Amino acid sequence: MIVYRLTQYTARLLARALLRPLEVEGLEHVPRSGPFLLVANHESVLDPVLIQAVCPPVVHTMTRSAQFTPPGMGWYMPRLAAFPVRRYQVDAQAVRIALRRLAADRPVGVYLEGERSWDGRLQPPRLGTLRLILRAGVPVVPVGIHGAYEVWPRWAGRPKRGPVRIRFGAPIHFPGPIRNRAERDRHVPDVAARMSAELLRLSDGEPGARPQGVVDNDL
Repeated sequence: MIVYRLTQYTARLLARALLRPLEVEGLEHVPRSGPFLLVANHESVLDPVLIQAVCPPVVHTMTRSAQFTPPGMGWYMPRLAAFPVRRYQVDAQAVRIALRRLAADRPVGVYLEGERSWDGRLQPPRLGTLRLILRAGVPVVPVGIHGAYEVWPRWAGRPKRGPVRIRFGAPIHFPGPIRNRAERDRHVPDVAARMSAELLRLSDGEPGARPQGVVDNDL
C-alpha cells in the first residue's frame, strides 16, 4: 500500500493549502482493525480524497467505473484500494467484491446517495447501498462532510478555497448479515431513515431536510 500512503500524505498537504480550515472530528469512532462500512454523504469530487487523507485505516472505496478508464488510472485506482461499480444499474460484481473485502477484515467505503449532490443537500439513499449494509452485517461508521460542495460543486471546473469539516460518527449496528432479500427489504426503511438522519446531523444539514424515499437500481 505504498502508493496509497504516498497519495494520502500528498492529499493532506494539498488539503491544508486549499481548505481554510479542514476540521476533522470523531476519528476516535473509526475502528483501527476489523471490517466496517464507512458510509458518507457525497457533496464533491473532493470527498473520497479528503476521507482517505484523514482516515487512519486503508479504506477500500466503491468508485464509479468511469474513473478506471483514463490512461494510467486502471493501474492507479486499484492501488488506492478502489474498486469499480457501474452506476444506475444492478452491479452484482461490485457487491461481491465489497463483501469479499469485508470478509478479509478490510473497511469498505460507500456513499449513501450513490453520486454527488447537485445542490449540496443530502439526496435520497440508494437502495443498493441499504441492501449492502444489511447483507454485510458489519458496523457502519457514518461520515458527514460539510463545505465540500461550496469548495468544488459538481458543475464547477475547478475548486476554490474554503472551510470543510468532516465528522465521523459512532458505529451503528444494524441487523445482519441478512442473506434473504425479502427479509432485507423489510429493514430497508429503518436503515434509510437512520442513516439519512445521522448524515444530516453530522453534515450540519437542516433537521427538516431529511430526504424522502429510496432510489432504486444502483447496485
